[in-house]
Amino acid sequence: MAPARSIAVALLKFACCGLAAADQAPIKWLRANATFYGGVDASGTMGGACGYGNLYSTGYGTRTAALSTVLFNDGASCGQCYKIACDRKRAIPEFCRPGVTVTITATNLCPPNNTLPNENGGWCNLPRPHFDMAQPAWEKIDVYKGGIIPIMYQRVPCVKKGGVRFKIVSHDYFNLVTVINVAAPGSIKSMDVKSSDSNDWMPMARNWDANWHSLALLTKKKLSFRLTDTDGQTLVFDNIVPDGWQFGQTFASKLQFQ
Repeated sequence: MAPARSIAVALLKFACCGLAAADQAPIKWLRANATFYGGVDASGTMGGACGYGNLYSTGYGTRTAALSTVLFNDGASCGQCYKIACDRKRAIPEFCRPGVTVTITATNLCPPNNTLPNENGGWCNLPRPHFDMAQPAWEKIDVYKGGIIPIMYQRVPCVKKGGVRFKIVSHDYFNLVTVINVAAPGSIKSMDVKSSDSNDWMPMARNWDANWHSLALLTKKKLSFRLTDTDGQTLVFDNIVPDGWQFGQTFASKLQFQ
């Protein structure tokens, strides 16, 4: 092989491999702190600011956490998943369970307490990143008496069983839809609705956290939803809500984000 051609091939391989190495760079671990709440069965975590209701029946279970204001992002982080480990370099060693991680879903807000110092009780105050974990999740990485521990965390894709689900509540001219069981990024960027008597998609507004609303008269009409997740993937759920539906019902799809 001619020298010039050899150099060109070598440079091409270097560029290729360099790009591949960049694409496969490990996700960075970030520092935060964690506490726990909700009791040994996590019953005290039911409900929550994201609006998922009963976390047992909606599939989120006991691997959940309330996020501090900076992480909660006005509810845009609802449904996102995080892998958490005790930070042994900063923690009291006997409190950490070495080599163990737990993956949680964000289902609640840990509100700030500005009457207390950030380092002494105001754990969820701005600008602190903090996870108030369901007790069963917490005890995967720490012992009960730890109270508050330094942790390392990273955002990870959510793995869910089954498809995306939609729960419709409220009343005529105010249709509030909770989007449940979202995989991959776990969170939704935008949502639209289309009724059976229209060919047009109508944008819905984020009402609060994982709940989106429309002010159109949609009652008992067959409905389709269009969701775009925070990674930019869009899915269309054609006729997911049948004619004659009633407020309070939940509708399960067979579609899921990848």
